[in-house]
Amino acid sequence: MKVAVLSPVAWRTPPRHYGPWEQMASNLTEGLVSKGLEVTLFATSDSITAAKLDAVVKKGYEEDKTVDTKVVECLHISNLMEKANQFDLIHNHFDFLPLTYSGLIKTPLITTIHGFSSEKILSVYQKYNATSHYASISNSNRHPSLKYLATVYNGIQVGNFDFNDSPENYLLFFGRIHPDKGTSEAIQIALKTKRRLIIAGIVQDQNYYNERIKPYLNDEIKFIGAAGPEQRNELLGKAYALLHPISFDEPFGLSVAEAMLCGTPVIAFNKGAMPELIKDHETGFLVKDIDEAVKAVSSISSIDRLTCRNWAIKNFSQEKMVADYISLYHQILAL
Repeated sequence: MKVAVLSPVAWRTPPRHYGPWEQMASNLTEGLVSKGLEVTLFATSDSITAAKLDAVVKKGYEEDKTVDTKVVECLHISNLMEKANQFDLIHNHFDFLPLTYSGLIKTPLITTIHGFSSEKILSVYQKYNATSHYASISNSNRHPSLKYLATVYNGIQVGNFDFNDSPENYLLFFGRIHPDKGTSEAIQIALKTKRRLIIAGIVQDQNYYNERIKPYLNDEIKFIGAAGPEQRNELLGKAYALLHPISFDEPFGLSVAEAMLCGTPVIAFNKGAMPELIKDHETGFLVKDIDEAVKAVSSISSIDRLTCRNWAIKNFSQEKMVADYISLYHQILAL
């Protein structure tokens, strides 16, 4: 089976630090190669893969601000679509834009919908609802107007995350510095529980950082910026708990699954996919507000860290994701 995987070109595949869609495209690609499939990854030319790499964009547009985003996206997508007849199947991780080519090619296209940036993009997905194939990354992120082949949870490379049964006492916030992700709420939880907090992630909203985060930074509340793979493993594994006080219906939440892989429980606001990721009172706590999160911190010792890891391996491993997608590929090609 010849498969083309279309990754975004905001960041390198896999990303150096942030880039969840690129990370999933990478995890899938490497997993497919390990299963013996003939895979071509369409990504930036500095990407790293065991598959064949096909690239017309040198660096991700978030890492090279001299390029025009729409121009490199068009060049990137058209590069694959003009070669579509070389493949048995195309797996799109690039959101809705590649769908606009799907009526012009014969190769079947499966799209992993990583989330909806706006209701406005739904019209594109709806237009190709009957002729394309969609996979959701959580049941909660499904839109009622669309048909889905299946939900396939994001799969993480288990070997990149070490189990740690002897954590330190700090709380961790790991994610974009943005109101949606609840960085400010994490600070308030840390202050109320009188625990250290480490904040790791890219600043996506500078005003929010300046007004709601920076004034609270000190020896007890530290912002360390973006964290690459090795530092991520260490931070997540040593944390007493991961705080995930989101204010939006998050489609998945990679850091949640990654934390549990390390054995670290998660305290999350009960929104979006969180009830699918976290077994309440077994791998963490689903809470409704800061006060409930504060109470949950005092109950973290009741969570067995090995249970967290086993749950994450069972549900969110690269191997499971790859197996689920290969099953969908066969289903599509049999149509």
